[in-house]
Amino acid sequence: MPASRPAVPQPASPPRRRKAARPIQRAIRRYFGFSRRETSGFVVLLLLMLLWLGLPYLLRPALPTYNPAPDQQQLNTWAAELAARRTTRPTYASRYPRRAPVTRVALAPFDPNQLTETDWEARGVPRYVARRMINYRTVIGGFRAKEQIRRTYGLDDAIYTRLAPYILLPDQLPPREARTYADNRFGTTPERKPFGPNDKSRFPRKPTRLAAFDLNAADTTQLMQIRGIGRGYARRIVEYRQRLGGFHSKEQTAEIYALRDAPDLVDSLRKYTFVAPSFTPTPLDLNNASFEVLQAHPYMGKRLARVVVAFRQQHGPFRQPSDLRQIRILDQATYDKLVPYLVLK
Repeated sequence: MPASRPAVPQPASPPRRRKAARPIQRAIRRYFGFSRRETSGFVVLLLLMLLWLGLPYLLRPALPTYNPAPDQQQLNTWAAELAARRTTRPTYASRYPRRAPVTRVALAPFDPNQLTETDWEARGVPRYVARRMINYRTVIGGFRAKEQIRRTYGLDDAIYTRLAPYILLPDQLPPREARTYADNRFGTTPERKPFGPNDKSRFPRKPTRLAAFDLNAADTTQLMQIRGIGRGYARRIVEYRQRLGGFHSKEQTAEIYALRDAPDLVDSLRKYTFVAPSFTPTPLDLNNASFEVLQAHPYMGKRLARVVVAFRQQHGPFRQPSDLRQIRILDQATYDKLVPYLVLK
């Protein structure tokens, strides 16, 4: 009976985890792995990149060696030329030459009207103050008292106190004599009363009693007869009346811009003027007037005139003045002022 073979141990079977991980490893290796062709291409690309980076250094020409000796020699030559020019530069005479110092003199009595600028300097007065004293003396026609010398601008009090005892002039000016106008070189002044019949004034007197006149028919000359109304005020009143088309009430004079801060002048205008009951102001055609005509009216203005033109273009002509109340920017006060001037054609 043949001998039995020994039993060969069988290898243990791998666990299930390894079996499950093998497909994942294969997928990762397949996705991130390189083939032989790809590896060769990557190596060639890397070599080309290194060649491209090193090519500028290989192709750059060799720079010559700098020798600073010639440049230094040129700089030394220029420096020597500049030094030679500086030493040979011509000297110009000073615009303000220095004056020799003035020798002081011993103080003694002196007449200040006979001294020169140098003489004042010799007595201790600074040169600029001495020049002012000479100019001041020329302007006033000569010194007549010590107090005039003391008024010189810039003169120190210590210098004046030292010089005052030697000045041959009185301390104060003599008192002025009272002027008499009764007998002068033009003759005796005639006595005349102010605003007399012989008084010739540049501005004629305005009448004290003035009759009331029509405000819409008056010109600037007639308006100037009112006290306080000059040429400028009269011209502005007439200009506003023309722009307005005539006053339908005396209270409209308070709307003039020049008279807003002068209520007394407005009261005078109301006192000496009137508006005729039969007066009819210049009509303002609301449907046919152009924008320029509308905006020139003081009660209309550019903004309202623009809206009025746009409103009648969109909604047709106005049928009655109350249609203006449909415009929102028109308030009741302005509407009441405009009504006497409006006309619809």
